[in-house]
Parts: sequence; C-alpha cells; structure tokens
Amino acid sequence: MLNIAVIGAGRIGQVHARTIASHPGAVLALIADPFGDAAEKLAAVHGARHTTDIDSVFTDDSIDAVIIGSPTPLHIPHLLAAAKAGKAVLCEKPMAISEDECRDMIEAAERAAVKLQIGFMRRFDAGHVHAKRLVEDGAIGEVVAVKSLTHGPSVPHPWMYDLKASNGPLAEVSSHDIDAIRWLSGSEVVDLQAFAGNYRCPDARAEFPDFYDTVMVNARFANGALGHVDGAHGVRYGYDNRVEIHGTHGRIDIGDVSADRVVVHEETGRSSRDIVASWRDLYREAYIAEDRAFAQAIAEGTPVRVSGEDGLAAVRIVCAGNASIASGAIQRLTPPQ
Repeated sequence: MLNIAVIGAGRIGQVHARTIASHPGAVLALIADPFGDAAEKLAAVHGARHTTDIDSVFTDDSIDAVIIGSPTPLHIPHLLAAAKAGKAVLCEKPMAISEDECRDMIEAAERAAVKLQIGFMRRFDAGHVHAKRLVEDGAIGEVVAVKSLTHGPSVPHPWMYDLKASNGPLAEVSSHDIDAIRWLSGSEVVDLQAFAGNYRCPDARAEFPDFYDTVMVNARFANGALGHVDGAHGVRYGYDNRVEIHGTHGRIDIGDVSADRVVVHEETGRSSRDIVASWRDLYREAYIAEDRAFAQAIAEGTPVRVSGEDGLAAVRIVCAGNASIASGAIQRLTPPQ
C-alpha cells in the first residue's frame, strides 16, 4: 500500500484526495495546506492526517509519494523538496512558470530516481484515449489538423491576473488543450501565433493591462499538421471542452457541451438541454484513472504515461504564446532533441 500526501486543499486537491481515498492500492495519508483550516476540513472528510506545515510532508518517512496541487509558482520548490526526500511526484499542470524551472524539476527527479508524472488527466479520459487509438489505427488517414477548445465558467482568481505569477489562461485553462493537440497530432509545435483579449474581467484592466481572459492560438507542427487552441475564462454558461481531429480521410470529434444526450423540445418552439457544469463532473473518471496509473507506475516500476518532458513542452508553448500575444509576431520553436 502506497502512502500518498496531497499538497493543496483547494479544488484540485479535493479531487485528488477523493480519488486516492477510493483507490484500493493506496492510502490517503496526509493533506497539507498552509492556509486556514482547509487541510483539516478535507482530511476529516477522508479520515486522513492534516498539517499546515508543508515541509513536514517531505520529512515524513511514512509518505511514499506526493501529489502537488499548490499554486503554480510553488510547484518547483515543492517538487524539488519531494524529489530530494525520495518521494514520487504527480505534479498538477501547468508544470511551472518557465522552461528552466521545468528542466530543473526533471533533473531533480532523475537525480533522485523518483517517478515524475504531470497532471494532464485528459490522456486518461475514455474519449481522448479512444480517439488517440483511432488516429494510430489510421481511421481518418493522416492527421491534417487538431483543434481543442476549453471554456470555463468561473472568473479567474485575482492572483492569476499577474501573468508573471500565473502565465495567464494559456497556462491555467489551456495547458490541457496544448497537451492534447501535441498528443493527438503525434508531433511538436514549430510555429505559432496567438491573439488574446480581456472581455470579462474589468477588475484586472487597470493594474494588469496585459491580462487576457480569452485566447486563440494557431500552430503548425513539425509533421506539417495544423493546430488550434481556443481558451476562455468566465464564460458562465458551463464547462465546455471539445476536440476535432481532421484527417485526410475523415474527422474525429471528442466531447459535447451537453451534460447528456437529452434535448427537450417545448411547445413554445424552443429546445433546451443541460450543459456540463464543471470540469470536476466531466473528468471525474479521468482523474481516477490518472491517479491509479500514477500509483501503478510506482508500485510496478513502470514508466509514467505523462512525463516531465510533456509538462516542459506545454510550458514552452505557453511561454511562446504569451510572447506572441505581447508582440503580435509569429513565434518559432525549436523541437526538443
């Protein structure tokens, strides 16, 4: 049985705590959060220990692995400390703020010979996995273009307004889309151009004029395929995530904005359907599969399915996208060797 600690008792920490607590091969041993009674409340739900002292997680010899769900700027110190202590790590996306931080994190895990998995849970979603298999089987011929859209209902937390601290919605919302188009195309981005604007967050405009809540990225892959990412914060109507994979002989669609396939047609002539409310609803099973795959990789000594290099690649694209937004210019990226 693996003893796993979760750092961060916010929304993503709550998701991981629930999935680990239900895993027959692991124990949710500890919840750590420095703010208020968040850790205590979450730990009480699952019968785990709690602490407000993050450093105590790394000095606790009973802990085998750590899930990092803290704010992005804290990912690197938390991962470096965990690796030094010999603990496997599942680090939530975005992996870090810069490419250099990502490299330092990868090197620390390699030096300590510990597992490092990045939290791109869509790679464990049944729909995405099925689509990837169809692409690999040649169901639509050669991939021509991959488009991924994510619109979230909630407005950003104020700390996200500072792009130096958050890297903006490209990191906080669109990291999953960036990873998805890389994974589904089977190639690396070599050119991209991004455009963005702040349409829904007036509170950010005076102090953070470069903040954006809506972004679109057009990309070209090394294999010649095209990519598109469409991201938005604060759309309010629901959680919306869809993917299109276009090939030389067909197309694959993943996802639907509706919560189910039921459409109500009223006598007034109107039609309506329920919309997915939250990413926590849409990807509940994917998070379970992700956390169980992490635990399995540790227990069996097998490679993780989403590596630090995948996290680095996404951060590289985020940084290039933000540079394109600021300059208006196409950014050229050197694929990793």
